[in-house]
Amino acid sequence: MRLHSTRPALVICVVFYVVFWVILAVDPVDRLDWLVENMLVFALAAGLFIARRSFRFSDTSLLLILAFLSLHAVGSHYRYADVPYDEWWRSLTGHSFNELFGWQRNQYDRLVHFSYGLLLAYPIREFFLRVVEVRGFWAYFLPFDFTMSTSALYELIEWGAAVVIGGDLGVNYLGAQGDVWDAQKDMALAGCGALIAILITAFLNRRYRRDFAREWTSGQKRPPA
Repeated sequence: MRLHSTRPALVICVVFYVVFWVILAVDPVDRLDWLVENMLVFALAAGLFIARRSFRFSDTSLLLILAFLSLHAVGSHYRYADVPYDEWWRSLTGHSFNELFGWQRNQYDRLVHFSYGLLLAYPIREFFLRVVEVRGFWAYFLPFDFTMSTSALYELIEWGAAVVIGGDLGVNYLGAQGDVWDAQKDMALAGCGALIAILITAFLNRRYRRDFAREWTSGQKRPPA
């Protein structure tokens, strides 16, 4: 990413994220769990760096990616099941955030899975538009489908890693907190987040593009023989 050619707001956000990530990386609750949680972050950063000359996300997409990675940085620092958001809320308001909604478990991991769909569906759509060059209906459906697919793939990777690692580290990484439907709920939340993002994108495109109806159907037509 050539930050010198982007708008100052993006540069500020990137610097803020790097500083934020470094601070949270200094003394995490569990160093091994932090390392496992950040393996995909390292892979993503490497992928963006390698592809920086052939493909570059828009500023909007990069800001959405940074927002998601910031949420992940908090979860990896504290361990997802132990992020003390309830204590933070109680210190500010004097009340329990979990009790307000009747929750019995730490819900931070649910927030991040939902944010995966909500924040990353747009960058994924941008990739499909510019690299795969999909159009019309498929430009909306495929990002949603890809988000759901990768969410399911992550759950399988998470399960496999927990089995291989074993012990308390494996349990902490899995983060099910005793919920037998944890994986299904995580995937459902990622799908809901992606659906909301895609619907918002479709609404804005319909509102500001006069040829939206033609654009919607263009990708479904077969090219002439």
